[in-house]
Amino acid sequence: MNVHFIAIGGAAMHNLALALHNKGYRVTGSDDTIFEPSKSRLETKGLLPNEFGWFPEKITQDLDAVVLGMHAKEDNPELLRAQELGVKIYSYPEFLYEQSKEKTRVVIGGSHGKTTITSMILHVMHYHDRDVDYMVGAQLEGFDVMVKLTKENDFIVLEGDEYLSSPIDRRPKFHLYKPNIALLSGIAWDHINVFPTYENYVEQFSIFVDSIVSGGSINYNEEDPEVKRVVENSENTIRKLPYKTPEYSVFDGETLLETPEGELPIEIFGKHNLNNLAGAKWICQHMGVQEDEFYEAIATFKGASKRLEKIAERSNAIIYKDFAHSPSKVEATTKAVKEQYQDRVLLACLELHTYSSLNSEFLKEYKGALDAADVAVVFYSPHAVEIKKLDAISQEQIAKAFEREDLIIYTNPDDFKSFLFSQSFENKSVLLMSSGNYGGLDLDEVIGLL
Repeated sequence: MNVHFIAIGGAAMHNLALALHNKGYRVTGSDDTIFEPSKSRLETKGLLPNEFGWFPEKITQDLDAVVLGMHAKEDNPELLRAQELGVKIYSYPEFLYEQSKEKTRVVIGGSHGKTTITSMILHVMHYHDRDVDYMVGAQLEGFDVMVKLTKENDFIVLEGDEYLSSPIDRRPKFHLYKPNIALLSGIAWDHINVFPTYENYVEQFSIFVDSIVSGGSINYNEEDPEVKRVVENSENTIRKLPYKTPEYSVFDGETLLETPEGELPIEIFGKHNLNNLAGAKWICQHMGVQEDEFYEAIATFKGASKRLEKIAERSNAIIYKDFAHSPSKVEATTKAVKEQYQDRVLLACLELHTYSSLNSEFLKEYKGALDAADVAVVFYSPHAVEIKKLDAISQEQIAKAFEREDLIIYTNPDDFKSFLFSQSFENKSVLLMSSGNYGGLDLDEVIGLL
C-alpha cells in the first residue's frame, strides 16, 4: 500500500508514518519544517523528505491514500492536487480507524488523564508480554514508537483526543474511532479556540459516548459530576461501569495503594493518578488481565513522559516537570505534589502558554488552581499573546483570576530565571508546569541547582 503524508513531521503524524513503514507499507511525506525528535526518527527509517516544502508532483494516482495532518492548511498545494485527482484523503483518526476496524478498539477519552491511563494499560500489557496495537500521545519507557499497527493483534488501545481531526474535517478525533470498549476520565473545559462555550465542549463527550458500538461498554469516573451525567444520560445500548479513586495512604514520601493482598508501594502519586489507575485496572481486566496481574505490573509504572516527571532529587529537595496547563490539570498536579511531600515547601511555577490559558475570558477558570502551593508563580509572554492574536492580558487580570494575593507574576524570561535560580532548595518541592519552556529555560541548568 502506498501512503503519502501531508505534514509528516508532526508528533502524531510521524509516529503513524513510522508504524506504517514498520508494517511494510511504502510511505512518503512532505512538510515545510520538521523539528527534533521527528526529524531524526524519520531519517533513521529513510522517510525524511529530501527537502522541505510542498510538492504537488508527489501526489499521483498511484497513491492508495493521503493522510492529512492538522499542520497543513486548506489551500495546501498537495491537498489541492489530491482533491483534483480524486485520491482518497484521510485524517489521522480516520486512517487509524481504517487500520483497526476489524480489531477490538479500546478508546480512552477525557479532558485529563487519558495519556496516563493509556500509558498504564500499555505498561501492564508490555509487562506481561501481551502484544497489542496502540496509539498514545507520549513516549513511553520500553516502547520505541507511539503508534503500533499490526495485522495480527486483536486489540488496539487508542488515546481519544477531543481536538479536531484535520483542516478539512472539523470533527473531534475521538468521534471517529467507534470504540468497543471505552473509558471517560473527566470533563473540564479546554480548547476554547475550537469549543467557545462549555456546553459545546461537553456535547463532544456525549457524542463520544453515543459513538460506542452497540453492546460495547464504557468505564467512567463517577467522581466527576459531568462525566456521570453525560454517561448516565446516554441512551446508547452499552454497559455503563463506574469507577472511583481507590483507598491509599502516603507515608514518608511514598504512596501505598490498598489492595486485597494488603498495601502496595507504587511509583506514581496523587489522587488524580490513583483515580486514573482505577480506570486502567478496569480496562485491563476487560482485556483479559487478572486483578493480581494488574497490581504486580502497575507497581513498576513510573508515569508517562512529561506527566509529573521527576527530573532531579536529593535528600530533602525534589524537582518535577509536568505538561499541565489547563486549570483542572494544574490544580490536580499541585495538590498531588503537596500531598506527597506535606512537610516541604511547595514552589509551583506555571507558564500560561496555550491559546485557552492566554484568553482573557478563559482566565477565570484558573480560580484556586494554585492554592495548594506555598509559593505560586505564573509566567507568561506578552509576545506569545500577540502571536496568537489575542487581546492583551495584564498582570492584574491574572492575579484576579487566580484569586491569590501573594501570586508572583513574571513576563520576562530572564526575570523568571533569576527568581528561580535565587531560591534555596532546602526542604522544598519544585513543580514546573508548562507545555512550553518559560521563554527558553534550560532544564539541565535547573537540574544543576540541586
